[in-house]
Amino acid sequence: MSKEKIEQTELTDKPVLEMLEEAEEEEQVESATEARKFTGWTKILFTSIAVIGALFHLYILNFNPIDPWLFRSAHLLFGAVLGFMLFPGMKKGNGRIHIVDWVLILASIGIFIYIYMNLKQLLFRFGVMPTTMDFIVALAGILLVLELTRRTSGWTLPILAGIFILYAFVGPYLPSILNHSGYSVERFTTYIYGLDGIFGVTLDVSSKYILLFIIFGAFLQMSGVGRYFIDFSFSLAGGMRGGPAKVAVISSGLMGMMNGTSAGNAVATGSLTIPLMKRVGYNGRFAAATEATASAGGQIMIPIMGAGAFLMAEITGIRYSEIVIAATIPAILYFLSVYFMVDFEAVKKGMKGISRKDLPSIKSILKKAYLFVPIILLIGMLLKGYSVIMSGTYSILACLVISWIGKETRMGLKKILEALELGMKNTIQLLAVCACAGIIVGVIALTGVGLRFSSMLLSVAGNSEFLALLFAMFIAIFLGMGMPTTAAYAVGASVVAPGLVNLGIEPLFAHMFVFYYAVMSAITPPVALAAYAAAGIAGTDPMKTGVEAFRLGIAAFIVPFMFIYSPQLLMVGSFVEIAIAVITAAIGIYLLSASVQGWFAGRRAIWFTRFLLVIASLLSIDSGIKTDLIGLVIIASAVAIQLMIVKKDEGKPLAV
Repeated sequence: MSKEKIEQTELTDKPVLEMLEEAEEEEQVESATEARKFTGWTKILFTSIAVIGALFHLYILNFNPIDPWLFRSAHLLFGAVLGFMLFPGMKKGNGRIHIVDWVLILASIGIFIYIYMNLKQLLFRFGVMPTTMDFIVALAGILLVLELTRRTSGWTLPILAGIFILYAFVGPYLPSILNHSGYSVERFTTYIYGLDGIFGVTLDVSSKYILLFIIFGAFLQMSGVGRYFIDFSFSLAGGMRGGPAKVAVISSGLMGMMNGTSAGNAVATGSLTIPLMKRVGYNGRFAAATEATASAGGQIMIPIMGAGAFLMAEITGIRYSEIVIAATIPAILYFLSVYFMVDFEAVKKGMKGISRKDLPSIKSILKKAYLFVPIILLIGMLLKGYSVIMSGTYSILACLVISWIGKETRMGLKKILEALELGMKNTIQLLAVCACAGIIVGVIALTGVGLRFSSMLLSVAGNSEFLALLFAMFIAIFLGMGMPTTAAYAVGASVVAPGLVNLGIEPLFAHMFVFYYAVMSAITPPVALAAYAAAGIAGTDPMKTGVEAFRLGIAAFIVPFMFIYSPQLLMVGSFVEIAIAVITAAIGIYLLSASVQGWFAGRRAIWFTRFLLVIASLLSIDSGIKTDLIGLVIIASAVAIQLMIVKKDEGKPLAV
């Protein structure tokens, strides 16, 4: 984030409608290095490669399927060429592509040609009886993936991948549960650079689903449909108390599900919502934390879930529609928890909403309701059982056709090409992290450490399922720190989920549990990527913003435990059972939010009331009648205490 942009976001005295007009429509992905700004022939070259790459993927996916390894190799090639052109090796770059970058690009092309020319033989040789040239190509390919990931996402994921690679060689010298027989360098390298490693399930999902929906998101952006989502959010919630914070919650959910990265979503919507939150009275740190927490939640927003649903379907074999239906209530509970937190903050500070005259008119919003058609079409086709690829492609076409209805949204050839370029550009980071995550998944599969971890989870937890879940939560968050959600879930699904399944937890529940905490890792210090991205816009301290985001999202941390102990929250059971579980869970989240914010029964809550609220919220984890009744008694006690204090102090507010 440039200094000029940060200064621009501080201009919070502009009318809201003017700020909406000036808001940047291009989604941005926070990278480890500042992207180059191309001009002249390099701009033409980059755009041409990006557009060709997008059209190639759409053609192969819809009309002419090719060998999976060859397709994924081409997918990685496009990402590598564009990535090494766009992201310099050092912290800052200019429009000139360095000679080292050209060497890396040529190496990437050479590796693809080698795979293309020797595909049939490599299918039998790689990971079993590789030749010297196989080994050299695989080693170079792994190093290129690590470097591309470092440039786009920083050091965290490459270092973690390096630790797993090291484990593959030092395993024979490690004790007990970590011990394995070891592998030769040639066999290991070619195994990892094959269909069980880098070109495995994570890159498969990236090449088929992530890219498709990022292109869809780019078409939404370039056509103005994405802007309509923000206008809709402002019209719906902008006039409420603390309105811009509630707008951030809604718009980040709508946009984040297609973004694929919490940090990128925080930048895309936060450049508008953060200054407006500051305008109505929220301090900068709280504004940035709100945007970060809401943006992280976009990754669990149905139906796309930042591509997480597709990855989960590939790993578990569970139908996509079943995953989306199960994820509905947890997603609602997440955003409900964030909503309560920002609303309590608004009440405590006596905030008001934005004046209706400064907001998009409801009449104009309703007139353009047809702009929701691409999203409605997407959801409808997916739930009716059409393939993900067909649904996504038709939604892209629908977005294009719908844009022609209004003059201000109409997409001509130039905008279509810009959308294709933007889609490929925004795919680079996720493509890189999926490839790098494939290294980790490959090591886990090769060494069997995932099964060993399952045994360790069982031994540590003993006979207590709760302790096992608590331990799994910490591991999932720890493994996900510093990584985009897709990569964080891929690693957690390989390490943590099998252990939970061995405890007797249904695979869908186990994977949803891991996925949820992979999302939460984006707002968990010390490496809270979404919070750091939002802090850059607000100009606040990144670490303090991360702590604030963690505090805002803390109510959501109990949601996975809720659906483990109350399966009704994943749509298991009768309508009445599901309804009771949802009401109980919502009350629990409300109580925990009230405790964290120190506001209950219309006034500030004393420490003892806050303690009671925490106990009552924890009781809501289990939807049983006994725990619910105990919780109601505790809530009544908390209300009585608050009323007694009001009577005693004649309604004067107390200090927290």
